[in-house]
Amino acid sequence: MDRLADIARILANLTDPQAVERLLRELLTASEAKKLSLRWEIVRLLSEGRSQRAIARQLRVSLCNITRGARELKKRESVLRKVLHPDL
Repeated sequence: MDRLADIARILANLTDPQAVERLLRELLTASEAKKLSLRWEIVRLLSEGRSQRAIARQLRVSLCNITRGARELKKRESVLRKVLHPDL
């Protein structure tokens, strides 16, 4: 069984955002949670139209850290894009 798919099913079945947050905090180390939060902030800022260079300066990260999110948001069928822009 694909473990990531298993986690996705569990998260999808939780209806309480606080329970999802608690599960993530229990499952992830502090460092992993920080990295995931940073990645989310990067894609959120990209989805608002901020430039990659501006995000790199603001968050003090390299452009390499931003490229993956930018690539995903450009894909027409990206779930990430649909989550951040449900009207598209």
